[in-house]
Amino acid sequence: QLQASGGGLVQAGGSLRLSCAVSGRTYSDYFMGWFRQAPGKEREFVAAIRWSTNTYYADSVKGRFTISRDNTKTTVYLQMSSLKPEDTAVYYCASQGKFTGSYHDGTLYNYWGQGTLVTVSS
Repeated sequence: QLQASGGGLVQAGGSLRLSCAVSGRTYSDYFMGWFRQAPGKEREFVAAIRWSTNTYYADSVKGRFTISRDNTKTTVYLQMSSLKPEDTAVYYCASQGKFTGSYHDGTLYNYWGQGTLVTVSS
């Protein structure tokens, strides 16, 4: 099970940290990711992590967002900085059930959190 939290309202240029608490068995070698869906738009990939050192980002957030996991491997974070109004969306954390070699395709993720809303005001 995945439980996302940390969303809220922030002004443009501000920061937020999202958390994804993982319960049950965890496998560090499987991709865990963050996706987002803005109103009227399709879900899109934001960031992914494998082990604790392999991180991947969408071009739109590279240099502004950082994905990480704690040492117990039970929580994955998404630190978001220099937020823009276009970052407004519901953010979902997700986990793959096996190693697939692909981190950006949401259809390859088996487990999803409930989503947390991030609103960035201009």
